[in-house]
Amino acid sequence: MNKTSNTTACDAVAFNRRTFMAGTASVGAAAAGAGCAAVSERPRPAPSATATRVTVNGRVHQLALEPRASLLDVLREQLGLTGAKKGCDHGQCGACTVHVDGRRVASCLTLAVKTDGRAVTTIEGIESADGTLHPMQQAFIDHDALQCGYCTPGQIMAAIACVREGHAASDEQIREYMSGNICRCGAYAGILEAIRDAAARMPKENGRA
Repeated sequence: MNKTSNTTACDAVAFNRRTFMAGTASVGAAAAGAGCAAVSERPRPAPSATATRVTVNGRVHQLALEPRASLLDVLREQLGLTGAKKGCDHGQCGACTVHVDGRRVASCLTLAVKTDGRAVTTIEGIESADGTLHPMQQAFIDHDALQCGYCTPGQIMAAIACVREGHAASDEQIREYMSGNICRCGAYAGILEAIRDAAARMPKENGRA
């Protein structure tokens, strides 16, 4: 009789402990879940917009920009200028190359607000007013310096800068100063020929091509 009573009591204790531990774990998980839900549902304050005045391809734009927005995203998503491509989004492929005050930049790494009061030129803005292609654009066509074309706008913008910077005096120079622009199709031979050709045809104005 005592043996049976003792066994029953032990079973009751064991059951109660298991029940208590399981219940505690459930309550803890529920509380943690509620805490996470409360955190996730808490609204994050929106960054204040920054008034930015930038000239893009000769046209002045008054923009209210999120401080962290990249120039590439603003050009593509707000201004509809999709010539600059989003390749790596880490400044490693050159597909997003544009000019800011005449200097080439990786627009994916450039904060748009930093262009306040400056002039931005994209591939859409380099042809003449009458629609004549820029000598570099024409040279890329003449020398078949593209295949899929995805990297071509960035290649052309970088190539124009390469000539303007005085770095097209030799094939070695061109290769060095174009090394930041990747062509996954491997059209490098045509690109080199195009830059050599365009360098001789680009007009010289105020010491710049």
